[in-house]
Amino acid sequence: MIKGRLVQILPIEVGMSKAGKEWKKRNFIIDTGEKYNPLICFQLFGDKTDIIEAYTIGQEIEVSYNLSSKEFGGKWYSSIDAWKITPVGNVQQTKVEPTIAIDNGDIGDLVF
Repeated sequence: MIKGRLVQILPIEVGMSKAGKEWKKRNFIIDTGEKYNPLICFQLFGDKTDIIEAYTIGQEIEVSYNLSSKEFGGKWYSSIDAWKITPVGNVQQTKVEPTIAIDNGDIGDLVF
């Protein structure tokens, strides 16, 4: 996991694989605040592309991710695939308890 400030959310990209299956991905960038190379670009695939929409630019987040590399045509390509994003810091969650109004008035008018 890595923490940082969300600085950019890129548009969703769509395409078709060689096998004829549709795919979609979305990239987003965080600033870790490190002195060297503070910006990191993560990608979200498939049904996970929407999870970044719950966050706003400037918000501190924590990203769980997988690193992977693949060889193609004699070159190596690496990717950082995010699979979970959580807010960091003073996030308050308010639990709302349901309320039930009970009227102990005249129940003689009820039809059963």
